Amino acid sequence: MKVKTSITLSEEILRALDEVLEGRNRSAFIEAALRAYMQLLKKRDRDMRDLEILNEKSDRLNREAEDVLSYQVDL
Repeated sequence: MKVKTSITLSEEILRALDEVLEGRNRSAFIEAALRAYMQLLKKRDRDMRDLEILNEKSDRLNREAEDVLSYQVDL
């Protein structure tokens, strides 16, 4: 369901938007842009959580990697 809303944009942004759209629907473009941006924010949040986990576990992971590398034979 669509809900009508009102937003305020600068004249500069509105002119640039109209140039890009070339007569197409502003609302559809803004909705698609917001969806894409929200997906980007969600991905960034997931990436930051993953990085926190890796940082918390880094010492153990580094020790495991060093252990595995110690089994390699020099060529």
